[in-house]
Amino acid sequence: MDNYTIRDYSNQDFDQLSALWEVTGVGSTKRGDNAQIIAQSIELGGKLIVLIDNRTNKLFGSSWMTFDGRRLHLHHIAVETLYQNKGFGKILTKESLKFAKEKGYQIKLEVHKTNTKAISIYKNLGFNFLGDYDVYIVRNLDSIIL
Repeated sequence: MDNYTIRDYSNQDFDQLSALWEVTGVGSTKRGDNAQIIAQSIELGGKLIVLIDNRTNKLFGSSWMTFDGRRLHLHHIAVETLYQNKGFGKILTKESLKFAKEKGYQIKLEVHKTNTKAISIYKNLGFNFLGDYDVYIVRNLDSIIL
């Protein structure tokens, strides 16, 4: 676990990041996760951190925080399968919380109810369940009926 670096995302990371998100199922370009949106979210006060294996220079983890002007939203915490169950999800979450604390904003996340490992990490780090909300989204803007 000592042979890794955690650092801010750079534009050169996009291809590896996109591949990580596809393989872990947390995101894809079909869902609007593209280089332009990432850059825009960072410009608006968000942050994207990545984990790099120093031996192979491979990007194997990510945590993306977006900012809506009121609170940070934690997205796309992903760790490639070969690196899972080694504490990297917790490292990414702690770095995200550190950023939220530095910015002085609340941080919110969504997690699938079957992802019990992640839920355990989040609860142990102070996240509270908001059980009175259902989450809805419109991904295809052409489907909006006005």
